[in-house]
Amino acid sequence: MQSPGNQAQSHPRLYASWDDSALVQALRRGDVQAFAEIYHRYGFLLLEQAFRKINSREVAEEIVQDLFAALWHKRETADIQKLREYLGSAVKYRVINLIKNKLTHSGYVAYRRTVAEEADRRTEEEIAAADLSSALNVGLAHLPGHTREIFQLSRLEHQTVPQIAVRLKLSPKAVEYHITRALRLLRVSLKDFLVPLILLLLQ
Repeated sequence: MQSPGNQAQSHPRLYASWDDSALVQALRRGDVQAFAEIYHRYGFLLLEQAFRKINSREVAEEIVQDLFAALWHKRETADIQKLREYLGSAVKYRVINLIKNKLTHSGYVAYRRTVAEEADRRTEEEIAAADLSSALNVGLAHLPGHTREIFQLSRLEHQTVPQIAVRLKLSPKAVEYHITRALRLLRVSLKDFLVPLILLLLQ
């Protein structure tokens, strides 16, 4: 059985079929494609998690960007047992630290006293949250039927390429094609909501 490193050399497009532990092993070796797959697999979910707590798209993007930057820079030493739980906890602690910093900031205390301004801001944030949800729904709705189904199985239900291939009676290559196609189309429709994190880190 080939190691993830050997698989990457002979099958560079099969990262989506790897489980999380294989991606973490490759990440520790500095495998950029494994890092990119981790972002594709969990980046949007982490953005939604931060957005629900912070109610600010810009701040949520900064949290996720900081998380992935730290993941890359600490890739050799990070103690990652379960990737999804590790990333989710990292977002949680960044949100908590942000709230603590706000609570100790004198300007934030004055801001909290201004009830009318707070109400206006909450309304804007609710609109922003609705916009993000609507943009995702619209993006998914515009995906071709088969591509949408495969994307939802892969990114929302976290099934692997082989599992999807068996379930839909398709070849792994066909499944990978639809996942890549969906990501490309969604990046266009959600360009105003997502930080092009991978490009920033690899410049």
